[in-house]
Amino acid sequence: MKGLVLSGGKGTRLRPFTYTGAKQLVPLANKPVLFYVLEDLVAAGITDIGIVVGDTADQIQAAVGDGSAFGCTVTYIPQDRPAGLAHALKIARSFLAGDRFVMYLGDNFIQGGIARFVDDFRASAAAAHLLLYRVPNPQDLGVAEVVDGRIVSLEEKPTVPRSDLALVGIYFFDSHIHAATDAIEPSWRGELEITDAIRYLLDSGAEVRPHVLEGWWIDTGKMEDLLDANRLVLQDLTHRIEGRVAEDCTIQGSVVVEAGAEVLNSTLRGPLIIGSGARIENAYVGPFSAIGPDCIIRESEIEHTIVMERSRILEVPHRIEDSLIGRDVTVVRSLGKPKAYKLMLGDHSKVGIL
Repeated sequence: MKGLVLSGGKGTRLRPFTYTGAKQLVPLANKPVLFYVLEDLVAAGITDIGIVVGDTADQIQAAVGDGSAFGCTVTYIPQDRPAGLAHALKIARSFLAGDRFVMYLGDNFIQGGIARFVDDFRASAAAAHLLLYRVPNPQDLGVAEVVDGRIVSLEEKPTVPRSDLALVGIYFFDSHIHAATDAIEPSWRGELEITDAIRYLLDSGAEVRPHVLEGWWIDTGKMEDLLDANRLVLQDLTHRIEGRVAEDCTIQGSVVVEAGAEVLNSTLRGPLIIGSGARIENAYVGPFSAIGPDCIIRESEIEHTIVMERSRILEVPHRIEDSLIGRDVTVVRSLGKPKAYKLMLGDHSKVGIL
């Protein structure tokens, strides 16, 4: 089997951050979302992987390289514009050839990985397997109707959903999907929709099997979802102190301080991670925080927040929480009377807080 990872989207729901950065490279516990996807595929025995890339191709290639760091071989497949998931399959056809494959959206995140689903698909004669997840808002997503262990219909954002089983951005296909992508027409959005291609398989009599996820699934396309995913990853951290933590510090819970980081006169309450080269001074870093490499947190409080590399939070008098702070950001105290802060800052931002 091969893997096809889609990393060509524009990430409009994460703007302004994604004006300058690929959404698939936003870190969870200081590791890009895309890296978890690649590790998941390799753990499932899939080492021949194609990555569909768009405007942020240079960033993706610089981060991933040839794939050897992950134990795989990576082929980059350029997409000139986001034109639908089925369009991504069409432009990847020469890479996929006639092989079975898993298509994995590069900003999706599931508990437990896909190895068991890969094994089921390898042993199956079905044309497709789909991962489904029970959601409270099926009217906002693609929804599958399941009868006797088979998917019998799909609807995209139905007014009256037939079930609460939403399509997760992880799909297993054999070569029949290529005829389906050739047969469908662009939707009203001007895109080739994967739901239309799967419906073509169903109408052709092909078997499409469901797998309902029991653990969690998160589409990390929004800031709130990223913070939730970061929280879930941090919950599994094993306490590890490799950097310097001074004796005047208080450490509670599962805390990771990576090599080269320094913590002085501060309280760290885990689960959290402090990246290499970071400096925490006279500060409080609370649960579910990920402080990236070479950051500085001084005389400030932060909790349930992702801070990316080289950013500085200096002398902010009130706690920052529920925030996503990009690379090379500076947040400093300004004159005035501050109250509360909820921040989503793009790369190279500088904010004076009142």
